[in-house]
Amino acid sequence: MTLDALAKEIAAAARKEAKAITDAAKAEAKETLSEAKAEAQAKRDEVVSKAERDCAQNRTETVASARQANQKQILIARREELDATRESVREQIGSARLKGRADLLKALVNEAKGEADSDMVLRPVALDRSALQKIGGQFDIGDDVSGIGGFVLESADGSIVLDYRFDGRLDEAWVAALPAVNTALFGDE
Repeated sequence: MTLDALAKEIAAAARKEAKAITDAAKAEAKETLSEAKAEAQAKRDEVVSKAERDCAQNRTETVASARQANQKQILIARREELDATRESVREQIGSARLKGRADLLKALVNEAKGEADSDMVLRPVALDRSALQKIGGQFDIGDDVSGIGGFVLESADGSIVLDYRFDGRLDEAWVAALPAVNTALFGDE
């Protein structure tokens, strides 16, 4: 073999080996790229799935929070309406123009006569002083007490006080009537 033939044979072998190396490198690069794409897709799917779960949870929490805020506003509005209604009733009962006020005072004095000692002092609410002086009967009239109407009976030593003011009666009536007031104001629920 001649030197030229040997050089050609070596060059051909080198080209063949270089092609085999580059083909193997291309195949390995293609496989690495495929694996990288698969891993990137898996990570992307994982991130998207987590983001969707977080979004759904945030949506649920936001809706629940909004519902709770709405319920709170409704309860506050109802409370304000009930308070306004109660105050309106209180003003009507505390008015000197309340129809049947004199009859109500007479009934309270009669009730007091049956429950109290005759030596007790009748202490009227200022608004009802003149009416109670006329119908107070056996009781001495003392200083005024605060309230929207009625009176208290107090023993001479101050150890016993019987309350016949409209305030306490209104409180009792309000508690008893509250379910009906709720229904009248807000409907059945």
